[in-house]
Amino acid sequence: MPEIEKNETQGRYFPAEIEPKWQARWDADPALYAAEPHSSGKPKFYCLEMLPYPSGQLHIGHVRNYAIGDALARFMWMRGYNVLHPMGWDAFGLPAENAALKNNTPPREWTLKNIAQMKVQMRKLGLSYDWAGTEVTTCLPDYYRWNQWFFLKMVEKGLAYRKSSKVNWCPDCATVLANEQVVGGCCWRHEDTIVEQRELEQWFLRITKYADELLDGLDKMPGWPEKVRTMQRNWIGRSEGAHVDFRVAAMANTPAITVFTTRVDTIFGATSIQLAPEHPLVKEWVKTDAALAASVDEMIAQQKAARETGDIGAIEKHGVSTGKHAVNPFNGEMLPIWVANYILADYGTGAIMSVPAHDERDFEFATKYGLHIQRVIAPNLDTDELPLPYTGEEEAVLIDSGEWTGEACLEAQDKMASFAEEHGFGKKTTTYRLKDWGVSRQRYWGTPIPMIYCPEHGVVPVPEKDLPVLLPEKIEITQEGGSPLGKVPEFVNTTCPICGGPARRETDTMDTFVDSSWYFYRYTDAKNSTAPFDSEKANYWFPIDQYIGGVEHAILHLIYSRFWTKVMRDLGLVKNDEPAERLFTQGMVIKDGAKMSKSKGNVVSPDDMISRYGTDATRMYALFAAPPDRDLEWQEEGVAGVSRFVARVYRLTSKFAPVVVQVESGAHGDEIANVAFAAQTPAGEKLIRTLHQTIAKITEDFSGRWHFNTCIAAIMILVNEIQSAEAAMDSGEISPATIAEIFKTLVLLLAPFAPFVAAELWEQMGGTGVLFRQPWPVADAELARESEIEIPVQINGKLVVVVKIAADSDEEAMKAAAMSEEKVTTRVEGKTIVKTIVVKGKMVNLVVK
Repeated sequence: MPEIEKNETQGRYFPAEIEPKWQARWDADPALYAAEPHSSGKPKFYCLEMLPYPSGQLHIGHVRNYAIGDALARFMWMRGYNVLHPMGWDAFGLPAENAALKNNTPPREWTLKNIAQMKVQMRKLGLSYDWAGTEVTTCLPDYYRWNQWFFLKMVEKGLAYRKSSKVNWCPDCATVLANEQVVGGCCWRHEDTIVEQRELEQWFLRITKYADELLDGLDKMPGWPEKVRTMQRNWIGRSEGAHVDFRVAAMANTPAITVFTTRVDTIFGATSIQLAPEHPLVKEWVKTDAALAASVDEMIAQQKAARETGDIGAIEKHGVSTGKHAVNPFNGEMLPIWVANYILADYGTGAIMSVPAHDERDFEFATKYGLHIQRVIAPNLDTDELPLPYTGEEEAVLIDSGEWTGEACLEAQDKMASFAEEHGFGKKTTTYRLKDWGVSRQRYWGTPIPMIYCPEHGVVPVPEKDLPVLLPEKIEITQEGGSPLGKVPEFVNTTCPICGGPARRETDTMDTFVDSSWYFYRYTDAKNSTAPFDSEKANYWFPIDQYIGGVEHAILHLIYSRFWTKVMRDLGLVKNDEPAERLFTQGMVIKDGAKMSKSKGNVVSPDDMISRYGTDATRMYALFAAPPDRDLEWQEEGVAGVSRFVARVYRLTSKFAPVVVQVESGAHGDEIANVAFAAQTPAGEKLIRTLHQTIAKITEDFSGRWHFNTCIAAIMILVNEIQSAEAAMDSGEISPATIAEIFKTLVLLLAPFAPFVAAELWEQMGGTGVLFRQPWPVADAELARESEIEIPVQINGKLVVVVKIAADSDEEAMKAAAMSEEKVTTRVEGKTIVKTIVVKGKMVNLVVK
């Protein structure tokens, strides 16, 4: 073995010197992380983390998300894949306007400054993004012109339309919110701000056209977490049932009350009709009934208060009789019409038939107000001992239900819905909780909606040749008086594309979730000035192989992007039905018992951690402290511990780097491996075995569970064994070829997790070429197999001793090893061994008496 030279600083780890050195080298090569041509012959892998809003500073939560994706991208490069790993900026949005108000800084200036700051932080983290080839910034015209282009295409296809509607209004945002942006009755951005209802003219995207496909597609997406798919199923909320019309008695000119029910089989048990306080009929009746008006006003106030608490379903139920009746079309019975505070005008038809014997909510209301309760379904025709409410369905039959008595519930539902349809008072119906996506926002910092209002020709689309409709840069932003764009005459005033006469532009901007609904397609062709992207390029890369982001986007970004993909498919732009093959939702980073966020004042800056411990230690801790799908409790002392581990790796590898260099100078690649595996000493065998066990462990985890914490733990175990064998390496007991194989492979295994120190050590060992383009090591199952194993020996099922045996021992050898143990022979002495049970490689059990 060559003599290892020593100097004062040899083996000392200085991340503040190593990391800037390598980052400068990487920055000098803009194509370093670029994907290869489609003709490369390599399998493709599109690795993507959700793009951030440019708030100005990353926090450790970002680091965790990006470190996961970066480790995966580097691993896939080393596995021989053609990897696309892009990044961009979700750059429109409310915070930029708020900053403009607070700091008198134009939103564009504030946003681009923040992007520059965050990009510096991302580079410092060593993230492997192809900035030069793929970067997308959604607030720039070269991107948002295609938002406008898509909008025009949707107008052409009838997927974008304008209507007057009751909409969600956030007083703090001073704008409309989509249903998906209302959480517990409050704004998704302002968690304590109650969302109001306002009647406004708005633009909508017809997402409901794709409701069935969005729902059914979830069953074909095994690579998405079940939690996300369940959230989307519940949000789409498909219900199969029937609409039934109840005529209002003695009021010939009054429209019938239409209810939707999934249990038309229970209609003979309906004992009242209940209307929402804001139902159109109630609005008419209160005009001539002061007492009813007072009760209805009180119930509207109760609903508003319940929304403020975030759980209207838990409202204390109150109601009032209108004194009017409706006719049950199935049996002609007169049902009292009530107004109830737990019925919502914007849910279903705003009216229900109340069946208290078979619905818990209806039972509670009927019991409170003394309404009649009529049983009409039961497990069998004998109902004497049936506790109420009884809500069975699959096992139940109808009773006291006219000609349908004795029918099974499920069969009766279909027959009774058909009966209603045949007789003109109902029809089979499928309803959805999902509503069309309202995309109009009364804000400045967003994509202008490309529509024009002409007195002569009405609503006219902006011609495609005139795109983009540019945002004016000099504008006064207030939160009063509607959209800020409406106060800019040079923006508002335009001419009609049809007649050339005076016209005005739409002054609302698009919901910023439009920007993030298709950005990942633009990454495939980010510089295209004639189309959103080239379809051939998109079809090569899509679907995304691995998408990484937070579960909080399940019913916002993730459902909108699925819709957008289906629209683009139907426009002939892409072939895929879904945007991503696999989705991974990482856990949150917790500090001081709460999710890390600026509003809670518990944000940890990665810059602080990097300055103290280095980037590699910061990244590795974010991956090591918890499985990536679990919440991580941030502990700075944990970063310090990982930093000490990295320093140990650096010391050991630097010390033996000259050995690797010398071995490499005489042999290469497989030659080193072959020599390393030949004629090993026990110490060398043990190291090689642990090495291959570690390769197998990390490879398996990258391919399946993604438990990067156990990957890093496996590397730590390997390093502990290397350190334990240091004296054997110094003395020559372990061969130079084995030393070279151990340290070269160690650095390759470390490369996805700690790219800076791995690159430095690779160079010290004489390695050439880009480290993350080197082949990933392959585990040899034979070399990874333990030479000895421990097996338990039992007597009558109770553990007596654990013995070591050769891993390939047959059953006879296992029995012999068990019987050679003194503890065993002592306990069986004088007894009869009735049976010996041997499970090869697992255990020996002696049955004695």
